[in-house]
Amino acid sequence: MTKGQAADVAAADHATQIFVGHRELLFSIVYNILGTVADTEDVLQETWLSWATRTRARNAEHVDNPRAYLVRVSVNQALARRAEIDRRQETYVGQWLPEPVVTPLADTGDAADTAVRADSASMALLVVLETLTPAERAVFVLHEVFGYAHTEIADLIGRSPAAVRQLAHRAREHVHSRRPRYHADPHLRREVTERFMSAALGGDLKALLQVLAPDVTLWTDGGGKGPATSLHPIHGRDAVAQTLLTVAANARDLDIRYRRVNGDPSAVLFDCGSPIAVLVLDLTPDSHHVRGIYSVTNPDKLTRIDDR
Repeated sequence: MTKGQAADVAAADHATQIFVGHRELLFSIVYNILGTVADTEDVLQETWLSWATRTRARNAEHVDNPRAYLVRVSVNQALARRAEIDRRQETYVGQWLPEPVVTPLADTGDAADTAVRADSASMALLVVLETLTPAERAVFVLHEVFGYAHTEIADLIGRSPAAVRQLAHRAREHVHSRRPRYHADPHLRREVTERFMSAALGGDLKALLQVLAPDVTLWTDGGGKGPATSLHPIHGRDAVAQTLLTVAANARDLDIRYRRVNGDPSAVLFDCGSPIAVLVLDLTPDSHHVRGIYSVTNPDKLTRIDDR
């Protein structure tokens, strides 16, 4: 190998290390903008190709801030992909929910992956973000979730700081009017989730009514492929309880595993080792009752979940 070839290999290795070092941050940002893991992975692949092309030649223009470059490319790729996702949702069968990001409840040694992906927006927040424009969503995610300043975001998405502040203001007001800011204690969330699962799968109507808030809403996403109770959200404690008990009556010998889903303790149901449903609960501000239930049963959105 010549000195020139050795230098090329060293440069390629260095570029790869930089990308890998930022990959989980990029994943979390893009996923919060798109809401699907498959599209997020595609965007990261496109970002890698752009980065590799930029850094391949030894005489390539030096990148002063690799992190800013990678975030800028990935965010703009994500914004371009939003149009395709929106078109798919127009013909989607039933309710569309974000693809769940499932990680272990306890640290299993992959600390970087678990820590960054656990910072993903909650399922409830992602559902609200679906009502924003792509630009509003990107600005909200970058500013509210990842702490980027408006001036930094302006440079990332090619807008003026004034335009970014306006987008941020609209997005923040819209989100906070639908999703008041509070965080349920993880231990209480786990406890309520276990009580809910025990009552629902055990057919205990009284216990189920006690854990559900009067204005609870059930969202079910089967995508026309998995079991889903309704093409539209179901509202109210009595209607939701009866729906859950009807479904549970036909479910036998399911294995419940408790995992983090988008950072929150949640339940994953397995049948013979295969995931069939992810259940995420949204709690009332006092963290004692369930006000929202998000059930994902579309098998296409469960392919990345294992039974370990």
